[in-house]
Amino acid sequence: MADKSKFIEYIDDALEKSKETALSHLFFTYQGIPYPVTMCTAETFRALDAFEARSDDIVLASYPKCGSNWILHIVSELIFAVSKKKYTCPEFPVLECGDPEKYQRMKLFPSPRILTTHLHYDKLPQSIFKNKTKILVIFRNPKDTAVSFFHFHNDVPDIPSYASWDEFFRQFIKGQVSWGSYFDFAVNWNKYIDNENVKFILYEDLKENLVVGIKQISEFLGFSLTDEQFQAISAQTTFQAMRENSQETHGAIGPFLFRKGEVGDWKNLFNETQNQEMDERFKECLLKLKFVVFVKNWNIVVNVSF
Repeated sequence: MADKSKFIEYIDDALEKSKETALSHLFFTYQGIPYPVTMCTAETFRALDAFEARSDDIVLASYPKCGSNWILHIVSELIFAVSKKKYTCPEFPVLECGDPEKYQRMKLFPSPRILTTHLHYDKLPQSIFKNKTKILVIFRNPKDTAVSFFHFHNDVPDIPSYASWDEFFRQFIKGQVSWGSYFDFAVNWNKYIDNENVKFILYEDLKENLVVGIKQISEFLGFSLTDEQFQAISAQTTFQAMRENSQETHGAIGPFLFRKGEVGDWKNLFNETQNQEMDERFKECLLKLKFVVFVKNWNIVVNVSF
């Protein structure tokens, strides 16, 4: 995990900026995608282009609110089990967030480094591909993702909130939220599903059988652990365990990062019209995707035979 004090310090700074930021001024656009002004800058993005990845770095890619903190904790525990050294990163873990000088500081960090990101594959620095860095991509049902994103905005003190779920839903469908369109993210990453250095993971699969998911992640990263170790890591990385420790690990924002973690929570907010609209939007997206077999349990009606 990121150093607790650094993580909390960065989040506190971002929340302080949020106090003075109206929702209408929350985003700036860089290369066609909206990002939060409280966490990202154009100068940092330009500096990121020259970032030097290592072959033993581990990239964790996801759209916001799809489980990035969860997968970061799992991989951190895997590294600890293999090396007996607690993983720490004295920077905020999201690669594109922070000041432009962070990449120079990161040159001094020991390997392996965990690099989390919400960026499209095509927006990542070229050194990641040149050095064949392994990339884990976690996906979550877009309906649950939208609901989690909405609650994050409207529950966390000081973050600009939306007038209603209906307003947020409209912006989410249009991709006018932080890090842009969920669907564009999915289509972009899906182009690389057959890349041997990229592995796709489903949030719902981890919820259904965490031990199996951890074993698959471990195998992809080339780690060799015992069944007892897998069971121990599973016990430490359940959503409930992470939520109970969230205030200690992530500060005041922790309980909001680990709110429910439920599969199917979208049913509490979506009306029938919104449900159909999301299904149609996903159908448009599905025609461009290869991971159709992955999404059978998302309760998305697309009238496409699997």
